[in-house]
Amino acid sequence: MCGCARTIDPSHHTFSASCTCYDASRQTGRCNTATAGRICRRPRAGRLQHLGKAPLGSWCASSGAGMRIGLLVGLLAASIRRVEAYPGDSDPWWVFVTMPFISGAVGYVTNILALKMTFYPVEFWGIKIWQPEDQPLGCIGWQGIVPAKAAKMAQKSVTLMTEKLINIKEVFSRLDPDEMCEALEPGLLAVVSRVVTEMAAKHMPGTWHFLPEASRDDIVLKALEDVPIFMRSFMGEVKTNIDDVLDVHHMVITNLVKNKALMNRVFMEVGAKELVFIERSGLLFGFLFGCLQTCLWYFYQENWVLPVGGLVVGWLTNYLALKMIFRPVNERIVCGLKLQGLFLKRQTEVSAHFAEITSNEILTSQAMWEAILTGPKRDSFNDMCKRHTHNFVDDMAGSMRPLVQHMIGENEFVGLKDEIAQQMIENLPMAIRFGHTYTTKALDMSNTIRVAMQGLSPAEFEGVLHPVFEEDEWKLILVGAALGAAVGVFQLFVLF
Repeated sequence: MCGCARTIDPSHHTFSASCTCYDASRQTGRCNTATAGRICRRPRAGRLQHLGKAPLGSWCASSGAGMRIGLLVGLLAASIRRVEAYPGDSDPWWVFVTMPFISGAVGYVTNILALKMTFYPVEFWGIKIWQPEDQPLGCIGWQGIVPAKAAKMAQKSVTLMTEKLINIKEVFSRLDPDEMCEALEPGLLAVVSRVVTEMAAKHMPGTWHFLPEASRDDIVLKALEDVPIFMRSFMGEVKTNIDDVLDVHHMVITNLVKNKALMNRVFMEVGAKELVFIERSGLLFGFLFGCLQTCLWYFYQENWVLPVGGLVVGWLTNYLALKMIFRPVNERIVCGLKLQGLFLKRQTEVSAHFAEITSNEILTSQAMWEAILTGPKRDSFNDMCKRHTHNFVDDMAGSMRPLVQHMIGENEFVGLKDEIAQQMIENLPMAIRFGHTYTTKALDMSNTIRVAMQGLSPAEFEGVLHPVFEEDEWKLILVGAALGAAVGVFQLFVLF
């Protein structure tokens, strides 16, 4: 029997053997053999004995079958030794099990952080030494991307509304002057009654105080009878020339910049499902990429692998989530599957929600009338009101106009009309509030926006939400990449 000790070189797939052969009664000799994949053969025939005591796959066989078996086992041992030589063999199993879950957590956290930084804080947080205009990052601090770019975001939103969804002139043409006058009547009667009484007492104090109370009441009643005529004429011109008295762009931008939280709410409610997808997709994509990272780390353990892997995970999870929401824009069929951006698939649902929140929070009757009364085009509205008020006073004076002009003077009479017009302008807000319910119903802004939005092409519809991420998409992805790299460094120094 030949007993052999061998040394295996895994890198060259060779081994060296030192063998001693025995027969039943005596030691026949010792052979020192260095071979490449060969077994030491002795000329003496014999049977293999004490096999279990020899090293695995290393023995000298006197028979051909024994030699072949020994060669096979030896090569197998060399292969096993070679596999066991990978860097990951020295690390405990639980380290590799946890790596995909850590990557999933990184993807989830980075996506949530990116979303929070998109909308919050509403106002700049930090020490505001310097903050570039329309930029979220200051010298020391941060402001949510949407609030920081409120003016630009509002501009894009109002452009979509006015160019694709509504025609302000067409919408205001739905106002019926008679119904509007009827709605405003409680407020108008109170305003006109007070204005007539005050102006008469101021400009004709002697005559007014000496008139019997019944005569003064008749004058007031005559004015009230003429109010519907005044309002029908006035409102008719307002709705016909609404573009001259209402600046919708200024109204929407001013209100959204002033109320940044409202802008946040519009985008967050309209894209609620997409925001949830971004959060959850970070967990899934992070886990999948983490599996690849784990395999790489098992075979290749350089110091840069984990930080770079974390960076890639953070970058890809944010990038893929954002792309899947808006891409592809138009529906495509791939292998029988219909593919389209997640947000674009919900066009019908989103249109209804966007129309509701826009009509209830932005394009409201209150907001539009306030913009008419106090906005940049208020002078045009005031001139319109003044002209109709002059006609109203002339009609109210009627055949008494020459007498009135004679009593107070022609210039004074013109001043009286101007003062009455100014009083009407100042008191109109009190009267207009009675007409908000009718205005909202007549304009039917919610249905108008919903129907128009549902008819948009996918490319046009994308502009409802995409501007939120499009402006600083690279910053969101960079945040994810930076956080992922930081976690990779943590893994390197804490886990390994």
